[in-house]
Amino acid sequence: MFWVWLRMAMAVAVVLLPGGFPLLLAYIAVRTLRTRWHNAQLEAHSHGREASLRDVLASLHFKELVAEARAAL
Repeated sequence: MFWVWLRMAMAVAVVLLPGGFPLLLAYIAVRTLRTRWHNAQLEAHSHGREASLRDVLASLHFKELVAEARAAL
């Protein structure tokens, strides 16, 4: 429920504020990294090792951030 309200607030910020677009990009990046981090932790624990931020960032591609941005709007 929190993410729905935050997404709505971001949509309003993008329309009304001059700095809203970078704020939206930051929201999308954080949301994507959070999801990727959670998935990496689950996969790493299933293989008996720890997940690292380096693994998560290495697997992240700009194309996926664009897809997340489209899904968020």
